[in-house]
Amino acid sequence: MSTTDTTPSQGVAHDRAGAAPGSGRIGAIDLARGFAVCLMILSHGTNALLPFDDFPSWGQVPVHAITKFSSSLFVLVFGIALAVAFVPKTGAPDWPQRRNRLLWRGVLVLFWYKVLTVVEMYGRHDTSAIVDTLLYRDFPSFVEILGFYAIALLWIPWLLPLWAKTPAVLRWLSPVPVAFASWWLLHHFDFWGVPQLQALIVEHPDYYTWGQLARGPLILVGLLIGGVLLQAYHAPRTRWALAGVLALLSAALFAWFLLRAGDLRPLLVDIARNTGKHPPQLMFMLFSVGGAFALLAVAIAGGEWLAKWLRPVAVIGSDALMAFIVHISVIFLVFREAMGLYQAVTYERALWLTALLLIATATWIWLWGAMKRGLRTARESRIQRE
Repeated sequence: MSTTDTTPSQGVAHDRAGAAPGSGRIGAIDLARGFAVCLMILSHGTNALLPFDDFPSWGQVPVHAITKFSSSLFVLVFGIALAVAFVPKTGAPDWPQRRNRLLWRGVLVLFWYKVLTVVEMYGRHDTSAIVDTLLYRDFPSFVEILGFYAIALLWIPWLLPLWAKTPAVLRWLSPVPVAFASWWLLHHFDFWGVPQLQALIVEHPDYYTWGQLARGPLILVGLLIGGVLLQAYHAPRTRWALAGVLALLSAALFAWFLLRAGDLRPLLVDIARNTGKHPPQLMFMLFSVGGAFALLAVAIAGGEWLAKWLRPVAVIGSDALMAFIVHISVIFLVFREAMGLYQAVTYERALWLTALLLIATATWIWLWGAMKRGLRTARESRIQRE
């Protein structure tokens, strides 16, 4: 794709609306997504090799606590990418084809979600547990965010034309009723006694999964930010103003967090342990969304210049599905199974392995992209000769 990914994947369409000059992509979006993926790999690379109780104090806070910015940043960037690459095209004659490509991308992400679920659980769970997880009787932990994106991409494309036609006032107010609906359903509806269904929609404390409605407000906020970014990206002052607003929102959320925190370090340790993540609770979300806004502000303010200087991070963000496939496969099949490193390394060695994994992931994605570009160029040359 030439503008930006809308899922943890490598491209869904070839739209150029809002692209950076001389490029088919918006570097700030790749960079923001890259921040999210790198933080996620940092979390997985350490947490999959040794238990949290074996982390040194500095590994718990600040290192592992900071990785909690990634999930909220992922969802925000998902909405931003939709707003940049697809919302402006909802009135175009070829919209049905674009919508169908999004739906197909959802099917592809769902496929890889199931494959990587097996990779995650292989060797540590029996066959019946893996089958239960594949059939949504249970959920994995490390790859579950792919399940969220897969389902989202099967219904959100149908609503994008409605979003494009909705008056601006209603769009800006939309996160509030969605958040209220998620809260009300969580506390007042039993989902016909099916906890897995509740987990998929508004989340459940017994299942580690992202609910479509629970995270819906962040998608809508991302759509709103993306709409502004599309208009502001090529005007540095306007882009910096948007980044400044996001930085102020980040500061406000962190200030709210600190005012309610009390004893700060135990709270941050709990957040590092995912306390309050599923279903989302106020303190976790203040911390996670505050950090996500801060990283998003940095990416937008830096624009193409920062994306160039942090090229490996932007490369990882340009193909998040491939990054997911690579790092999960390496951690679970190579580190844990082939090398036998599960609970057999120090935290410092796990960090070094994770750093090498980040480099390997960026290199693989770059090589994969170069190969595809080469094949595409060769095919186009052959067509021209014919």
